[in-house]
Amino acid sequence: MAKAQQPEKVGFIGRIKQIGMVFSFTAKRDKLFLPLVTGAVTIAVALSVLLFFVIAWLAIPLGIMLVLLAVLIVLNLRANKAMMAEAENQPGAAASIVEQMRGDFRVTPAVASTTQFDFVHLVISRAGVILLGEGNPGRVKGLIGQERKRLSKVIGSADLRDFMIGKAEGEVPLNKLRVTLMKLPRTLSPKDVSALDKRLKALTARPQLPKGAIPKNMRPPNMRLPRAR
Repeated sequence: MAKAQQPEKVGFIGRIKQIGMVFSFTAKRDKLFLPLVTGAVTIAVALSVLLFFVIAWLAIPLGIMLVLLAVLIVLNLRANKAMMAEAENQPGAAASIVEQMRGDFRVTPAVASTTQFDFVHLVISRAGVILLGEGNPGRVKGLIGQERKRLSKVIGSADLRDFMIGKAEGEVPLNKLRVTLMKLPRTLSPKDVSALDKRLKALTARPQLPKGAIPKNMRPPNMRLPRAR
């Protein structure tokens, strides 16, 4: 039996390149990033100078560590903000964010959509079933209504919630989506989540046959239609 493919490990040089790419990305999109980095480095250097009078030359390696730590803290905070701002203009961003969340969140992107880039994403978690809508609120509301009607027949007693992603009243901003989902009460066990996931996958995979007589080229072999009486 072939072994499952292991995720590629990133070496030290690769990690440095990733940090450099994130640094460049953030600097181009966040005007406050470089001034904040400069301020953080200045504070770290000042602390290092003070430590020099206490522990002498040991302050040098400690100062280098403080400078790197200060830069990484600012980078982490501002990079997340820059990436969220960039994601707001990308269709399907909500599904991508939930897929990267920690915990048992099982995401099916775009279970319903329109040609105008309106989406409804399906999320199964310990909080139950969640529908996330992106796009025009008027069109998405109809899609969510259809999905709620379809799902309510098979989810049993599991909670069913829906959220519209946006900045208007009653909507959830993209940068607050993680917090919103993490605050939901956990009403399902891990086994319940797995069982619910299987039922919904079977529902999604089930083909819908067209109404009326089955065309000849779609009939299974040896299939006979009942004779008219």
